[in-house]
Amino acid sequence: MSQIDLFRVLAALALLLAAAHLVGRLFGRLRQPPVIGEILGGLLLGPTVLGQFLPEAQAWLFPAEGPAASGLALVSQLGMLLLMFTAGVEMRTVFSRRDGRSVAVIALAGMAVPFALGLLTVKVIDTGDVLGPAGSVPALTLVIACAIAVTSIPVISRIMLDLGIIRTRFARIVLSVAVLEDIVLNVILSVALGMVAGGKEGDFGLAHILGVTSADGAAAYHSAASVGFFVLMILLAAALRRRPWGSGTADRPTDLVAVRMAVILAVSASCVFLGVATMFGAFVVGLLSGMTGKDSRSPSLGHLRSFASGFFIPLYFAVVGFKLDLVHSLDFGFTAGFILVACVAKAASVYSGARLAGRPKPESLDLAVALNARGGPGIVLATVSFDAGIVNSSLFTTLVLTAIVTSQFAGWWLERAVSRGAFARDTETDDTDGPGPDRSPDQRPAQPANTAAG
Repeated sequence: MSQIDLFRVLAALALLLAAAHLVGRLFGRLRQPPVIGEILGGLLLGPTVLGQFLPEAQAWLFPAEGPAASGLALVSQLGMLLLMFTAGVEMRTVFSRRDGRSVAVIALAGMAVPFALGLLTVKVIDTGDVLGPAGSVPALTLVIACAIAVTSIPVISRIMLDLGIIRTRFARIVLSVAVLEDIVLNVILSVALGMVAGGKEGDFGLAHILGVTSADGAAAYHSAASVGFFVLMILLAAALRRRPWGSGTADRPTDLVAVRMAVILAVSASCVFLGVATMFGAFVVGLLSGMTGKDSRSPSLGHLRSFASGFFIPLYFAVVGFKLDLVHSLDFGFTAGFILVACVAKAASVYSGARLAGRPKPESLDLAVALNARGGPGIVLATVSFDAGIVNSSLFTTLVLTAIVTSQFAGWWLERAVSRGAFARDTETDDTDGPGPDRSPDQRPAQPANTAAG
């Protein structure tokens, strides 16, 4: 790498990181999701703002190709992997037997109906207007279906924490449903990414070794690879459950951070070879790490998450905003229509599922809005599908804006619900898998920190 390319990489990282933290902190003070501020920070340095006023400077500092662009892309990729790892860790056991029927019915309705509608949506739109350079309509279909059905665990959990309702039965149902949805949709997205990765990589990977070349064969292979990978990781976690990372050793937390990072990178590299999405690999590693008892609260994990949330993850979201071109890629009519269809489909299905499960009408409506927040998972879905060439810049912009708008609305709605006392009598008093009742959680709204869990 030349000196000028090194300067570009370092300067770009410094500017993006500073913009992400400054705007993210501002949004936190305004009691808005900091992740949205981090995206807007990147937006200021991208073609939407800086590119309009100083196009030559913007193009010189942020070249579209070359070593500088590759360096920035690598850091962004690491941010995405750590974001998915962190999201997986956060999914500690939130299920309760007494909520089993409600969770099952709401998850089934809230995922199956929007997903089916997403499959139908591709039939009524001109795919040529949104299809990416990979040219895979089946992969595009799966991405659109996932975009309508996805729910953000980090965003909605952060909102409920800030509002002081994270220890309520309502929050437990929301998180339980979101966990089930995200696991299933991550498998589906991994299949979509695998369907186009084979063609891009050509002579690399297990699919090439096995001689998988046809479209139907690729779809079947990547479906089996994604599900098989998840099952294999579950079996491995069960075998290691009694010996979580770091137990019985005197290693320093920093040494264990290196071990964790090595595992994340190794599993992600294995996913590349298998044709499974790297984001899914990192997500599963985090999910299984959070399931292994005391491991989810170890100092080394805290160190890793602190550094990731302070550096890599904000940069990832800043790069997402940087890629947005609201001047040339925003189709306002299509975006508004997509947001409307996605919100109505998701909210109506969740509301119907909640009513079928016997939940009261006001609570069913609150569940419908809360599970509509797409946040970080929606943004990751948009980013990885755009980078893979499944969607073009117009649909990428639409998917990111959908995630932002739905997260903002969910926060506003739940804040109003709290103000009218919707969850005043819903505080947990039983001894669940979370902190026991003797710990007396503070129900006052917490001050939003500049986290980037999304």
